[in-house]
Formats: sequence, structure tokens, C-alpha cells
Amino acid sequence: MGKPEMVRGAFRRRLNRFVAEVDIGGKVERCHVKNTGRLRELLIPGAEVRCEVHDDPGRKTKYSLILVKKGETLVSIDSQAPNRAAFDYVAAGGLGFVPEVLRREVTHGDSRFDLYLERGGKPGFVEVKGVTLEQDSVARFPDAPTERGAKHLRGLLRAVEEGYDAWALFVIQLPKVAYFTPNDAQDPAFGKALREAAKGGVKVLAVYCDVSEDGIKIAAPVPVRL
Repeated sequence: MGKPEMVRGAFRRRLNRFVAEVDIGGKVERCHVKNTGRLRELLIPGAEVRCEVHDDPGRKTKYSLILVKKGETLVSIDSQAPNRAAFDYVAAGGLGFVPEVLRREVTHGDSRFDLYLERGGKPGFVEVKGVTLEQDSVARFPDAPTERGAKHLRGLLRAVEEGYDAWALFVIQLPKVAYFTPNDAQDPAFGKALREAAKGGVKVLAVYCDVSEDGIKIAAPVPVRL
């Protein structure tokens, strides 16, 4: 199956977490929003957006809203894209080594981590977080409180205590930023959990992406400030 057709539109309003109205070709269409975050700094009336077109007759909406233009920058809001990009990045040696084993979606304890890997026979987990919030060239996560996110960090910390390697990988879904930092103003509990995880041996990394209508690809690391 080929890549879905992409069309341009103008954002009108968000009806709920999953559905937005977009003006496409002079007609208001309902589009699936592939991100449950707040996205308030991106989804503003009149913003230029890109939507995928789907032919599946069983879908409730014909379109999926996946890209938003912020100034001159395209930002990906597809919440599934970071995991795909992270898999390719890790497989190619992005963590500093090429893993002998790499699998998606593996459960350990009460957490389900995005990636499982092995290097030199030692197992490890990678939890991937997509970042869409950028303010004055600083990337921040989360854009809304996330108890689930803090739970994943506590799970990574327990894994390290059990002898596993562990990484928290923040995939910034837009081009180069100055650095990444937790969004303590929005969710201080997540920031606290991230710092505790880092202190306990979880490796905290952030990377920015090249973004186009073809998708996102991890470009390079950015500094992490905790």
C-alpha cells in the first residue's frame, strides 16, 4: 500500500481530542487528530495544516491532520511518527551502538515500553516521547499533565535497578531547537520523575527531526537540561 495523498488546509477549530474541523478546498471537513495533546500553540484558527487522505470506507473521517505550519516551520503532530523514527534511529546506531536485538512494544513489570534491545547480551528498554511544544527555541515536554509519562519513567528506573539498561528518548517533532527541558510549569510531577530517573541511571536523550510531507526523520541530538 502506497503513502496516502497529502492535502493542504486551514485549521478552524478542534471539536474534541480526536476530531478537528479543517477548511480543505473551500469546504469544512472533519479530520482525525493523530495526537491527544493540547497543541494550543499550534492548532490556532487559520493555521496552515497538512492532512492525509484515506480511502478506507470504514473510517469515520476521510482525513488525518498530521502537520501544522508554525511560522515557516512544519511541525509533525502525528503521535505515532516518533516511535517509527526512533526504531530506525536506534537500529542504525543512534544510541552509540547497533543492537543485536531490537523489538517494538515489550512489557516489563507494569509498564509497556516502546523498544526492547540487547547489546553484548545485556537487555534494555527505550521509552519514546514525542515532543511538539517549542517556546523560544526550547523544546518542552509534556504540554499537558501526564501521569502515564511519569509511570513510564518510574518503570525505567526500576528496570535499571534490576540490571537493565534504560533510555528515555524525547523525539522533538520539528527542526533544530536550542535544547530540551521538562515542562515543570505544566507538570512538575513529570519533571521530578525525570530527574529521579536520570539520577538513578536512566539515560535521558533528546533529538530533533527533519520534517516533511514524507514524514519525520531523526536528524541529530540536542542538549538536555534537567
